[in-house]
Amino acid sequence: MLMSNASPTPRSAPKIRPQQQSAVMDFSIRNAPASTEILLSGRMTFADHETFRTIISHFDRPAGHRMVFNLSKLDFVDSSGLGMLIIARDTAQKKNLDFAIRGARDEVRRLITVAKFHKMFTIDD
Repeated sequence: MLMSNASPTPRSAPKIRPQQQSAVMDFSIRNAPASTEILLSGRMTFADHETFRTIISHFDRPAGHRMVFNLSKLDFVDSSGLGMLIIARDTAQKKNLDFAIRGARDEVRRLITVAKFHKMFTIDD
């Protein structure tokens, strides 16, 4: 029988850290012949207005083109972020583009519902 003088090292349970949310919004754009999908991720707040201008610059498309904001990776949106979505919709309308949002989840979905965006936007879900 093998014996050791060392006491067994106590094992602690692994520490679970809450998932850290990105402090800023990030985006990616996927172009197709008839549509453009803009995937937003992180947190959409007033601090993102310059980034949002970059996104709006991609609205230079032919009439009838579909612009879809995919919110499935968006963790948070504040009132300024909601305002930016309205600006995007208005810009699309001025350029005769079709505009929709999709994939909102959790807190973002709740806020969109409370703000009654389903009455102002086409929501693809």
